[in-house]
Amino acid sequence: MHTTEFDTTLPSIRQLQNLIKQAAVIEFKLVTGDLLTGKVAWQDPNCVCIVDENNQQSTICKQAIAYFQPKS
Repeated sequence: MHTTEFDTTLPSIRQLQNLIKQAAVIEFKLVTGDLLTGKVAWQDPNCVCIVDENNQQSTICKQAIAYFQPKS
């Protein structure tokens, strides 16, 4: 079910917001097994937009994300 409110009290939302502020490169593992890497441009209650090294934007539905982590 999609959320209509952006709940900034949730730790996952705050964590991603901090990574956006840091302009950190993030790895997103999707439930399909795909791995996407880039900087997060924005997030809303349902999606995250990442920008890769070629400045290509991809919008990912949060339901498709298995996990994310800063790339080391």
